[in-house]
Amino acid sequence: MAESQRPGVAVVVLDRESSAPPPRCPHGPTLLFARLLQGKEEGRRFYACSACRERKDCNFFQWEDEKVSEARLSARETYNQSHQPSFSHRDNVERYKEFVTLPLSKRTFCKECQQLLLPPEWGRHSGHQLLSDVSVAQLKRPTNLLSPLENKKTNAQYLFTDRSCQFLLDLIVAHGFKRVLCVGTPRLHELIKFQTSSKQICIKSLLMDIDFRYSQFYTEEEFCHYNMFNHHFFAGEAAYEVCQKFLQQGKGEEVIVVTDPPFGGLVEALAFSFKKLFAMWRQTGGTDADSKELSMLWIFPYFFESRILEFFPHFTMLDYQVDYHNHALYKHGKSGRKQSPVRIFTNLSPRLIVLPEEEGYRFCSLCQRYVSLENQHCKICNSCTSKDGRQWKHCYLCKKCVKPSWIHCSICDKCTLPTHSCMNSDIGCFICGSADHKRTTCPNRHVAGRGDRDGTKARQKKKVNVSVMKTTGTKKIRTAKQRKSKK
Repeated sequence: MAESQRPGVAVVVLDRESSAPPPRCPHGPTLLFARLLQGKEEGRRFYACSACRERKDCNFFQWEDEKVSEARLSARETYNQSHQPSFSHRDNVERYKEFVTLPLSKRTFCKECQQLLLPPEWGRHSGHQLLSDVSVAQLKRPTNLLSPLENKKTNAQYLFTDRSCQFLLDLIVAHGFKRVLCVGTPRLHELIKFQTSSKQICIKSLLMDIDFRYSQFYTEEEFCHYNMFNHHFFAGEAAYEVCQKFLQQGKGEEVIVVTDPPFGGLVEALAFSFKKLFAMWRQTGGTDADSKELSMLWIFPYFFESRILEFFPHFTMLDYQVDYHNHALYKHGKSGRKQSPVRIFTNLSPRLIVLPEEEGYRFCSLCQRYVSLENQHCKICNSCTSKDGRQWKHCYLCKKCVKPSWIHCSICDKCTLPTHSCMNSDIGCFICGSADHKRTTCPNRHVAGRGDRDGTKARQKKKVNVSVMKTTGTKKIRTAKQRKSKK
């Protein structure tokens, strides 16, 4: 199928002016999407869920200009309410207080329902797998008690290793921060609370996460049920004020945001929410609030660097490899392409962030920052250019450093893998149709929602059957279903 015939890529539409608020699904306000074809919107805009990858997980879909009847609105509201947690956050706080007063032999946790149980509730969970004798130490480490959400098509939940978590906390302490807003980083939150309770440090922490299970272990001043893809506080104004008060305490000084979003998340939507957090912080009324920026550590794969810098140009990517204890691939210490691709993006000065030399980092006096040992300084680029931890090589034709496994292709006129196919070299940009660049570097990528989405290349399809695929941030339009030929 020719490029001009391919259905457009779905992009999120942000910063729009509308008299009516967006419709809601069980995960809060939906996001507006449009399809792009050669720089122009194609077809009708539509609303879809911000927090699920596939329609089977949340099947919300509505055209932007669709007239919705009162009966359907009422049914939708009933549906949304039915998909909310059975206990409120306040209920869970009271239940926790009662739970800790029970003798150890009666402290029971249901592994199937992921819920702390009180004695009158045991009968309803008689056939479930139960954990008995839950200690106070276990209650202080809920990430070890709860099962990680590992459905990659909804909200995969990977937790920092002790090494990475302690590094982040050491960095926070070294820079003198007294408050940490943990957005999607439950393990860091619990480590801060654990070390503060034992008087090793003196730092306050607020966890904001879409996983409501944590409300069983933290008060309303310690946890907010939050969707980072649409800046939605499920508890409404009360939770919003908790976050605002936390950010503005002490005129907004000595506070930092640490976030670890799902890697399939739309960078545009995440950046939009984070900038709203920045705006909440700026409302402190300080004299220099407008000239300063809220400190932040954004944990994300290195190949999203250009997208993050597009929205936060003052950020820098550190060479430090973040790893996860429940992810088979994202592990520190592996060599070559098997090492973790996850890095830290921050607006803190990289010169002041010390990376551990015993883990394979060194200080580059020319770049004035710590880099991995194999990240050698290129005299031509005047920078330590490697992004993935390997030593990169300089290509004089491309006028930049490239991955060591790449070669310069005279047909494509760029460096790429030796096994690549030159057949697609004339396709060019999917957005504007130009043959001299791809859509990831298109100057028109901001059209209809500040840019198109990075993703896998569109595959050729035989039968067109449009359906919506939604992700915790990433939205895709599946334009065709290809049947395998039977031979």
